[in-house]
Amino acid sequence: MTDTIPFKEWQKFEFVVGQIKEVKDHSNADKLYLIKVDLGEKIIQVVAGLKEFYTIKDLKNKKVIVFKNLEPAIIRGEKSEGMILAAEKEGKVALLGVEKDTELGAKVR
Repeated sequence: MTDTIPFKEWQKFEFVVGQIKEVKDHSNADKLYLIKVDLGEKIIQVVAGLKEFYTIKDLKNKKVIVFKNLEPAIIRGEKSEGMILAAEKEGKVALLGVEKDTELGAKVR
């Protein structure tokens, strides 16, 4: 059974709509991309292990859901300032996005 968290804890997480503006290969990792994501009020860099699932062309301009207030981390020498959310099961990965045209920075609830 999965552990539960109080609603008050859930409210601390900030998920927003972002748009991928730039994607390039990580110079120190075979499976990672360096991705610039526009969140409306600012652009952040995310280091993401998406190379085996998406091409650079597939990712460019895609609207995605971003975990905005995740503590920044240094991954293989590069700063990652958030996380792009994806579904994963049995080695298959699909990015979470939005169904309709949605403003960048819109909160996900």
